[in-house]
Amino acid sequence: MWPRVDGMRALELGTAGDMRERLNALVLAGRKTATTGLLAEYVEETEGLEFDGERLALLGNDGDRVATIEITGVEVVPFAEVTWEHAAAEGEGDRSLDEWRTGHSRFWNAIGTPVDGDTPLVFLRFRLVEFA
Repeated sequence: MWPRVDGMRALELGTAGDMRERLNALVLAGRKTATTGLLAEYVEETEGLEFDGERLALLGNDGDRVATIEITGVEVVPFAEVTWEHAAAEGEGDRSLDEWRTGHSRFWNAIGTPVDGDTPLVFLRFRLVEFA
């Protein structure tokens, strides 16, 4: 089960360290309004999908809430069907869909979860509600 903070489910972007700091900074600056996860992680953690209107505690490296976000969209699609619209909304500086796919594939491979075109992903769209 994922952590709960201040009565909300928590969202930890990327891996702890510099990556999380960079991704959180993009959210706080309003440039990152979406993220992508593996459906398998929800199954493994016996966690249900987020839902429109749900508020999540965005956590920093220390596990403290740095902001609250509100989910504005949830979609499950295979890796091969990622759209540029979603990739661009992640705000991570990718210049093309191929660049997004390469970077995300590399990330998931590095953490021991290789993906292929059929791997189901969970797309979350969100908006920043408040800074902690």
